[in-house]
Amino acid sequence: MPSPGAIAVVPPDEADLEERSLPLSHYLWVLKCQRRKIFFFVLGCLVATYLVCSHLTPLYDAITTIDIDREMPRGTMGDSSAASTFVSPLDADQFLATQTSLIRSDSVLRPVIERLRLKETEPGYGETVNTPETEDAPVFLSGLDVIRPPNTFLLLVKYRSRNPRLAAEVSNAIADSYLEHSYRIRIDSSEKLGAYMTGQLEQLKARMEASSQRLADFERELNVINSDQKTSIQSASLLQLNTDYNSAKEDRVRKEAAWNAIQTGSLSAAYASTQGDSLKRLSELLSDARQKFTQVKSHYGEKHPEYARAQAQMLDLQQQLDETRASIGERVKIEYRQALDRENMLQKQVGETRAEFDRLNARSFDYQTLKEEAETDRKLYNELVRKIREAAINSTFQDSSIRIADRARAPAHPAFPRIKLTLSIAFMLSSLLAFGAAIVTDLVDNTIRDPEEIARSLRTQVVGTLPTVRAMREHANMLCGAGESMELVKEDGDNAISGYEEAIRTLRSSILLTDFDHRIRSVLVTSASPSEGKSTVAAHLASAHARQHHRTLLIDADLRRPSAHRFFNICSDTGLSTVLSNWTSWRDVVQQAGPSDLHIMPAGPASRRAADLIGRALPDIIEEASREYDMVILDSPPLIGFPEPLEMAANVDGVLVVTRAGHTSRRAVSTVMATLARLRARPLGIVLNEVTKEMSDSYYYYGDYTRCYRQDSTPS
Repeated sequence: MPSPGAIAVVPPDEADLEERSLPLSHYLWVLKCQRRKIFFFVLGCLVATYLVCSHLTPLYDAITTIDIDREMPRGTMGDSSAASTFVSPLDADQFLATQTSLIRSDSVLRPVIERLRLKETEPGYGETVNTPETEDAPVFLSGLDVIRPPNTFLLLVKYRSRNPRLAAEVSNAIADSYLEHSYRIRIDSSEKLGAYMTGQLEQLKARMEASSQRLADFERELNVINSDQKTSIQSASLLQLNTDYNSAKEDRVRKEAAWNAIQTGSLSAAYASTQGDSLKRLSELLSDARQKFTQVKSHYGEKHPEYARAQAQMLDLQQQLDETRASIGERVKIEYRQALDRENMLQKQVGETRAEFDRLNARSFDYQTLKEEAETDRKLYNELVRKIREAAINSTFQDSSIRIADRARAPAHPAFPRIKLTLSIAFMLSSLLAFGAAIVTDLVDNTIRDPEEIARSLRTQVVGTLPTVRAMREHANMLCGAGESMELVKEDGDNAISGYEEAIRTLRSSILLTDFDHRIRSVLVTSASPSEGKSTVAAHLASAHARQHHRTLLIDADLRRPSAHRFFNICSDTGLSTVLSNWTSWRDVVQQAGPSDLHIMPAGPASRRAADLIGRALPDIIEEASREYDMVILDSPPLIGFPEPLEMAANVDGVLVVTRAGHTSRRAVSTVMATLARLRARPLGIVLNEVTKEMSDSYYYYGDYTRCYRQDSTPS
């Protein structure tokens, strides 16, 4: 019966079964284990690649370099002489893409195909899409490629052909055809522009003549040659007349004041006139003459001749003074009348000039309109004539903004196939494919292999791992029964079997040391499916326990496929099936094999009825045998699909599940562990059988068994 301290195994959920977060070292180990397969796969890919490349027809690439100068003018005269190929650097990509499409166009390629007769010289490769039914369809060259190197204004015209010389000829011919086509496009555009401008020229000439005639008629109507000039003259004349009129008015006022002062008889007014200086001088002479006359009169008297001379002189000066005063008055009067007449005349002229100026201003707007219209038509006509002449000259100018910088030469080495590059790519791709296949194969492998993975996904422990021993399969896994030294039947020098025995003893110790509080007296050895090696493990486990001088009973409970009698070479006429049928006691069918501490209960004759009776009689047998033996080991059928192991598992102290590494699926083992948990049985753990070092990096030490046991292959 299971002990109260049995370990409850929780069945793993689906997420735990699928989780496989492995470290990087595991994948490196996988690649290391599969290195031979990877090497031969990569080698095969390289050999196949080389053979394929060797049978391919070599193709040659010829490249012509076209340089596009964005600063080169597009003409020799006019605006075209200063215009560059590009309007803005931002348009460079669009422009170069346009030129690339233009090189591939039918207009560029068709002359090359016809001139070099590529339909005949390049059968099957440089063909066009033309057929006898579609002669007008656009053509193309399958070997043509136009490349733009990054950050440059270069276009590389590359042509691929079987013939290196023909490849160079075609590449250069395409570049020349492209330049000629660009030149033809510009000539056609110039001719169309010239024809259009010529048609517009006649209309513009007629309009210019009509506007000029209207301006001439208007000038004749105004009786002027230049209205603007006459208006400017009239304006200046009016301004001058106004100035003269104001001056004349001031002069008349001044002279009128002088005349009024003269009429009053004031001597100061006479002095202010233009003859005031002579009048003043006469006045001074008269004053001197009077003083002299007074002196002569007082000294000489009236009878003296000096008196008469002084008196005559004084009277003469008085007469001159009066005459001068009268003359000054008359002159002031005349000047006043002249100033008045001049003022009136200037006033009349100012009025007439202002009236003429106003009349000209009234018609000036109409005149300016006609004049501007005539000048505009004349300028347009002259500009159009100039552009027509420039277009005629520029149309014949073949600019060098698009030029061939480097012509193609016949290549010396083929561009395809490039065997070294192809082999390098094949090596990288095949290596990646092989690495990926190895890792994917490891990831999709759903079998039991790695102890850490089992502990993580199934939540149980691996209590033992048993290496693969080919000699055991070759000799039917037989154990010697003679003498105290019970061991595998093996050939000399097969040191791997010694390693297997060591692994069995390690498994025995793991089972006995599982629980210190409760001693294990009965163990069921089962598996998830047939051919897992459970019978072999049970036989060797029993033999190893007996060699430690512990009384051990091995019960072959697999009544469907018994095997214990073959391992120990004993008789199987009677056994467990006989006991279950109540034909005899269990002690009567027990046989001794080898040392006295090992006893075997074979399965006996196969019986379906006996298998159905296991659940009733086997618990008593296990209980009685556990009191007489130190260890009772049961070899049962697989747990999945058979009812007997379920009843056995519920009546033993521990269940040992044997799995075949690399073959048993995790889902099957998970089902077994879930079944044991449901039965409240005590699983001792999982035994991985037929383990090799290639199955996990945890088994690296199995590769050294032969070397470790080379000197001493006898188990201790």
